[in-house]
Amino acid sequence: MAKAPKKLRLSVYLEPDVMKALSAHAARRGHSLSLVAEAGIASFLSPDAAERQEGVTTKRLDQIDRRMTRMERDLGIAVETLAIFVRFWLTTTPALPEPAAQAARAKATERYDAFVAALGRRLANGPKLRQEISEDISPVSESD
Repeated sequence: MAKAPKKLRLSVYLEPDVMKALSAHAARRGHSLSLVAEAGIASFLSPDAAERQEGVTTKRLDQIDRRMTRMERDLGIAVETLAIFVRFWLTTTPALPEPAAQAARAKATERYDAFVAALGRRLANGPKLRQEISEDISPVSESD
């Protein structure tokens, strides 16, 4: 039967909170402080640990990049929708004389409240405008 290699002794100094966490972890697992410390050091020194950490970080960054791309697209849709609406409204809405303008402002408040309620329902229940717009539509020039 082969004899196990002799282990070497190492003395380390730990911050009190690190020692407390090490002791608690070892007690929960039913292991000695030495075994837990040895496993932690081995994991720290393992090249696989660095590669795993890099893989996890890369995956998370890719997810964030995809989310940012969707947010940029959604923001672009919102800005263009607003710009088209404002252009249309400004070109089709004539200025009103003052007596009619006062009545229009009162009616506008009522219509705006109805708009906000409808927007709230649509945001709560869908579908969202961004879901109705295909991502694979090629841009069309304004002269088309």
